[in-house]
Amino acid sequence: METRQKNVTRKLALAGVLTAVAVVGSTIGFPVAGSKCAPVQHMVNILAAVALGPGWSVGIAFCASLLRNLTGLGSLMAFPGSMVGALLCGLVCRYTKNLKLTCLAETFGTGVLGGIAAYPVAKYVMGSAPAGIFIYVVPFLISTIAGSILAFLLVTILEKGGVLSQLFPSQGKQVR
Repeated sequence: METRQKNVTRKLALAGVLTAVAVVGSTIGFPVAGSKCAPVQHMVNILAAVALGPGWSVGIAFCASLLRNLTGLGSLMAFPGSMVGALLCGLVCRYTKNLKLTCLAETFGTGVLGGIAAYPVAKYVMGSAPAGIFIYVVPFLISTIAGSILAFLLVTILEKGGVLSQLFPSQGKQVR
């Protein structure tokens, strides 16, 4: 029982750190077609998927989006963008343990699916008049491709250095 408690504590601590990295990292961004592109969020989605799994990844994306909105660092479109990508890359990572596919899932989940899901948020919740349902796909893709490349490099380095296996020795989270 004590090992299980220790593992939950580790996961919670890492989730807090990753949420903070995503929020602070959102200051490193650039505007594209009415949305703010923040590649650090996508990097965090992949790190969370690899280290913690899909549920934690979505939770971190939600908390980071909420904090970014509360602090004025993000828009409401951060919710569908980050959470869809986090879920998809988390599921792909869980079932394939393949880092390249996980990064591609984040790119597709955020860039395409999240970009499409942002349209109704922009139109009906934010009251803007986007030019079409696919208007956010390109800016979201730009952001998520940059973040996915960063995550691929970082996870590869962390794996080779044995950091992920030290964080979670009982899980054996190895991606290839």
